[in-house]
Parts: sequence; C-alpha cells; structure tokens
Amino acid sequence: MCLGIPMQITKLDGDKALARLSGVSREVSLMLVEDVQVGDYVLVHAGFAISVIDEQIAEETLELLEEKYGAREEEADASQAPRISEDSK
Repeated sequence: MCLGIPMQITKLDGDKALARLSGVSREVSLMLVEDVQVGDYVLVHAGFAISVIDEQIAEETLELLEEKYGAREEEADASQAPRISEDSK
C-alpha cells in the first residue's frame, strides 16, 4: 500500500522545497508538480510532491490519518530526514 501525506510548503529552492507537518520539516522534490508556492499544501509520497491539494482536503486527510494511526508526526524522529536549511536561499 502506498500512502501520500499532506504537507505544507514553507520554502522553495529550485526544484526542491521544504515541507512541514506538525513541526517536522522534510525536503521534497517538486519535479512532478507545477506552480507550487510557499503556503501551498502538497501530497508527498516517497520524497516527491505528487499533487497540490486544497488546505481543507489536507486537514481532513490529516484528521483521518490521526484517527486511524494515532498522533500526527509529532512523535516521529526527524533526525533521519534529508533537509535543506531554513536559512538557505
């Protein structure tokens, strides 16, 4: 089974972006989507943003995932995640 997770774009860096969910930031590739802006929500699978989604859909999806699997990624160990720094241009 494949699972895409809604995340919010917080920084753009060419064909990469920094996306955040519950305080955890991850670098994601934007190679599969167009016209992404800071603040947009994207569906992320295997490190790739695969579609831009509406904020309401993102929140509803996150609520369903929370109901099914427990807490959001607040408890996840983010130390293993590849990242671009918050202060990079």
